[in-house]
Amino acid sequence: MTTVTRSRWTAALVALLLAGCTENERARSFGGSADVRLPPGQKLVTATWKENAALWLLTRPARPGEEPEVLTFQESSSYGLVEGTVRIHERAAKE
Repeated sequence: MTTVTRSRWTAALVALLLAGCTENERARSFGGSADVRLPPGQKLVTATWKENAALWLLTRPARPGEEPEVLTFQESSSYGLVEGTVRIHERAAKE
């Protein structure tokens, strides 16, 4: 197999693997960033990543007068090589 053919197969395999991942899985597993939009009228309480790269969010209903915020959930790895960031966007309740 030539180097060019091997490179094409490698690129195709990487593209296939990344296509099967959700945005948060890519952010956690390979670094980078992802954006999550909460349902309108919900406030973020906490967020955590589980072993299988699933992102879990604990939310609550917004109280009167609370404004939506954008919160950043960031991974800090031991060696700083692969660090993911998820921005969680709260949205105003629909009227």
